[in-house]
Amino acid sequence: MKRLGKQKNEEETDIDITPMLDVVFIMLIFFIVTASFVKESGIDINKPPATNDPPDPDAPKPIVVEINKINEIRIDRNIVDHRAVKSTVTRLRAERPDASVVVKVDPKAKTETIIQTVDGIKSAKVSQPTISLLEG
Repeated sequence: MKRLGKQKNEEETDIDITPMLDVVFIMLIFFIVTASFVKESGIDINKPPATNDPPDPDAPKPIVVEINKINEIRIDRNIVDHRAVKSTVTRLRAERPDASVVVKVDPKAKTETIIQTVDGIKSAKVSQPTISLLEG
């Protein structure tokens, strides 16, 4: 009677995984090289230091620019279009040359509106406006 199974003269075959490892290493090198060139862009934010001291009463009143959650831009409580930010800030800086510019932003405001407003302020020759979150 014949037995089922391997015969003595058959050789065992192994799977060569070297080509598969070569492909995996090439893919790894590809992803490392392409990931190293990704650079995120952003804007510089001038954050004031936190203090518990009350503000100086003789200090000039800052120019407050508010951006609310429905993307309205208010400069000293007056609604302004994003195209008029530069002229309005320039006029207010002429009246109060030592005043700083504070941009208060609602967390739900669109980034586009924030960038347009900050660009308008910077084009009015304000180098570093202070940006903070709108409370309330």
